[in-house]
Amino acid sequence: MEIALEKTNSARIARALVKARSAAGSPAMDMVLTLLVVTDDENVGEALRTATTLSREHPSRVIGVILGDGRGAAQLNAKVRVGESSSGESILLRISGELTRHAESVVLPLLLPDSPVVVWWPGKPPAEPSSDAIGQLARRRLTDAEATSSPVRSLKSVARAYSPGDTDLSWTRLTPWRALLAAALDQSPGTVTGGTVVAGSGNPAATLLVAWLESRLGVDITTRRSDSAQIASVVLNTSVGDVVIERIDSGSCHFSVPGSSPREVPLGARSLAELLAEDLRRLDADEVYSETIAHMLKDDA
Repeated sequence: MEIALEKTNSARIARALVKARSAAGSPAMDMVLTLLVVTDDENVGEALRTATTLSREHPSRVIGVILGDGRGAAQLNAKVRVGESSSGESILLRISGELTRHAESVVLPLLLPDSPVVVWWPGKPPAEPSSDAIGQLARRRLTDAEATSSPVRSLKSVARAYSPGDTDLSWTRLTPWRALLAAALDQSPGTVTGGTVVAGSGNPAATLLVAWLESRLGVDITTRRSDSAQIASVVLNTSVGDVVIERIDSGSCHFSVPGSSPREVPLGARSLAELLAEDLRRLDADEVYSETIAHMLKDDA
């Protein structure tokens, strides 16, 4: 069921949510968290579709927040949806006028009680996510440098304001690479003496990968540019030979470890919903991410 409200307030939205839930035959839904999606009119459709897909694994109350023009009289319009292609609930808030400076006061009464809150900025994030008025409501704050016009600059800017609970999806995109590299080093008895990462210019995941390898292995990692936007290859030089992971195409790579036969393994891109689902499986702070961005920022100090 869907209910549209114009020139409304949080109390009316909450009542509409109860009405929609009852009409959908679900007076009590087993939701595990509140996901706040702070976006704009251009990206709201895709962002909420992603959140709806995500709610199948993590039943959630999804609250989309569009902050409009801050000039003029305060106004709040909303759309409430329950039980349509989703195992949770969704609320879309359009906030304009003076109310944009107090958006958290609109959102706070709509959060699920006694449940964790996660904020995701699909586009440009605030300068300091943990100090942002809506960001302060959350245990986890997710940004996506890859979605901005200057990905590496955006990644470093947000990293400088890091607070436990912050994560960028560029880090989540690295999970398959980190898993393969960890597996390779487990299989190789040699000591790592250096390495090379080949990736497209301005790739924030590649920037994090270099920082992670250097911080964990204590060696210098060289970077080289490729024509592809993706990470093209990683070579780790060891005392017994090279560990090589080289992309074949968008979905697979060659995996070579000294003393073993090279083989082809899957290494495909994952959807936004899959990336978010991974991050929501753990709601505590990621200490390895914290150490990685601290190393990344050393060169800029």
